[in-house]
Amino acid sequence: MEQDQHGPESLSPPQIAAMRRSLTRGRMAMTRRSLMRAGGTGLLAVGGLGTLSGCGIPAATRAGAGPSDDHSDREKRLSFSNWTQYIDVSDDNKHYPTLEGFERRTGIAVKYTEDINDNVEFFGKLKPQLAAGQDTGRDLICVTDWMAGRMIRLGWMQQLDPANLPHAYANLSAQFRSPDWDPGRAHSYTWTGIPAVIAYNEKATGGKKVDSISQLLEDPELKGRVAMLTEMRDTMGLTLLDMGKKPESCTADDFDAAIARVQKAVDRGQIRRFTGNDYTNDLDKGDIAACVAWAGDLIQLQADNPAIKFAIPDSGYMISTDNLLVPSGARHKKNAERLIDYFYEPEVAARLAAWINYVCPVEGVREELAKIDPDLAENPLILPTGEMAATSHAFRSLSSKEETAFEDKFAKLIGA
Repeated sequence: MEQDQHGPESLSPPQIAAMRRSLTRGRMAMTRRSLMRAGGTGLLAVGGLGTLSGCGIPAATRAGAGPSDDHSDREKRLSFSNWTQYIDVSDDNKHYPTLEGFERRTGIAVKYTEDINDNVEFFGKLKPQLAAGQDTGRDLICVTDWMAGRMIRLGWMQQLDPANLPHAYANLSAQFRSPDWDPGRAHSYTWTGIPAVIAYNEKATGGKKVDSISQLLEDPELKGRVAMLTEMRDTMGLTLLDMGKKPESCTADDFDAAIARVQKAVDRGQIRRFTGNDYTNDLDKGDIAACVAWAGDLIQLQADNPAIKFAIPDSGYMISTDNLLVPSGARHKKNAERLIDYFYEPEVAARLAAWINYVCPVEGVREELAKIDPDLAENPLILPTGEMAATSHAFRSLSSKEETAFEDKFAKLIGA
């Protein structure tokens, strides 16, 4: 990767904040979630393995942790595949400051590629090589939790070595420590958390606060001016919560009841449309009065439009994650683990969070983020309070059969 002076160690916090603000409008046109569609349609003082288990994360075993021919020690390089617009960039859009800081510190060259546009599409691209046990040419990938779970179940992702992840094991937020699809985080680490909440345009609602799915589905004053997401786990998860059901343990009958409830709202004309993050323009203009929304979009919208508000329903909100994993057959596993660990240093994590505006999974980052932008450091959509994090829910892992059934029903609902 091209070297440059704009690394984390050389840019001052005011420079970072100014650069971030200057690019906000341009980034609105293509955020990480604008390209994503539903499948189908944090302290270095970590002593030993006992300490790691005490952090709530059982240490990954070395057995089966990766290929014996890891070339990391003799080849100082790695290849990292990520989503578009999902990392900090320099003011000329030609450099990645945090990655270049890692290169200078370690001497490991990073080939960074923005080649993930859709979880299913990316899975299809890698599947033949992974199924054959071959190197995909990628040492580190970033996929959404349900896809990460699928790849782990298939045995296509390597176990991570805790010896190379001292910051990550110590600093991972409690909110993300043990997902059901990767207990103990043996194979993965969170890149960002992605909250799905309720958003509304205060001018379009006449000053009314909108803070529940019941209002979105049933309030006659909002009829025809409501949007919900084409991401099944977020839209249906929030609906299940509003019905008193937990997405992390819902049954097929619970899901069917939630589908039927949203269908009634569709039939009444309550819902204007189901969207990816292209709801942002309509919400900004007030054509959509209220909707289910992703947090990163709202932070960017609020920077220009103070009428945009968000609410966490009393019933709770949905959280998903994008995650870093090392594919089987990768030739530079240890180098990839070192890069994961680097992004769990609070100073580096703060610089990343200031750019991408989703939930930072790193504990101890608030003070560093405040140096860059005090407002972001106090924004609960980036650094949730403990009380807020306790109300978050993740959709449970689905079997292949369940995933097909749930997605088919949801696709019929949204007209996909």
